[in-house]
Amino acid sequence: MQVKLEDVAKLAGVSATTVSRVLNNRGYISDKTRKKVEDAIKELNYYPNDIARSLFKKRTNFIGLILPTINNPFFSELALYIENICSDFGFKVILCNSLGQIDKEKSYAEMLIRHQVDGMIVCSYNRGIEAYKNPKLPIVAIDHYLSPTIPVIGSDNYEGGRLAVQHLIDSGCKSIIHINGPLDLETPTQNRRKAYEDLVEKPITYELNKLFNEEATTATIRKLFEEHPHTDGIFASDDLIAATCLKVAKELHINVPEQLKVVGYDGTKIVGSFLPQLTTIKQPIEEIAKTAVTTLNEIIEETQKDKTMEVILPVQLIKSGTA
Repeated sequence: MQVKLEDVAKLAGVSATTVSRVLNNRGYISDKTRKKVEDAIKELNYYPNDIARSLFKKRTNFIGLILPTINNPFFSELALYIENICSDFGFKVILCNSLGQIDKEKSYAEMLIRHQVDGMIVCSYNRGIEAYKNPKLPIVAIDHYLSPTIPVIGSDNYEGGRLAVQHLIDSGCKSIIHINGPLDLETPTQNRRKAYEDLVEKPITYELNKLFNEEATTATIRKLFEEHPHTDGIFASDDLIAATCLKVAKELHINVPEQLKVVGYDGTKIVGSFLPQLTTIKQPIEEIAKTAVTTLNEIIEETQKDKTMEVILPVQLIKSGTA
């Protein structure tokens, strides 16, 4: 039988209103009364009705987190940090994995609104979703432009691209190729490509139209080596792509780093543990998560003083054995 608030009040010898005030930490309650209520709650193993409390407080303490995939180490590590930091703020996270599909993302966004989340953190490749145009819904985007009114948190993608490509040039590479996502994606990560094109005299970029698809990525990289057999440097737009480059190079008996140098991007702990030899650009993933959650909380609490619409955090080159 479900324990009700009235059962706690009866056991504690107080009114239901007093129990409610203790649960919501509202108004003056003597230490003696508070202890009686807390003892009754413990004895009856009572759990407050969060839905009823949220109606009273006009807050659910739920945050929606929309990611394109959790199979990519960057997004899984980002989600881990966001969940931990949200917990410090008293928020619980509803994780939505859109798989990069606009219909799936639209459905998730609408579901989160129906569940009356206090706000959303969105890392999406899709624009034009009506839910993101809701002026009353606090939203923060990570590394993606969703709307002119939604703040974007990310790292310095141009500087990351510059560091990666300059390192390949300084290492003696003469034929450097870049691997990135589709050019039409409206995301700050395109600045990695911009840096590459600014530094390389005859830039060649291979686009991955099926994001997060290992078979398609492998096929594209094999095609790259077939069409440009003299390639001696690759700047990959994430570490998984870089790892696939190394795998294909090994299959083709191309020695790394003697014949081919590879630089990745992200610098996650997961990739660092199974591929420590990878030279990469490390993003401040924990700081991105912290800034996103803090910014969202300020919007929810209406305490945001800095109206900056884009926060750019520093990156660093991690040199290792592949370049």
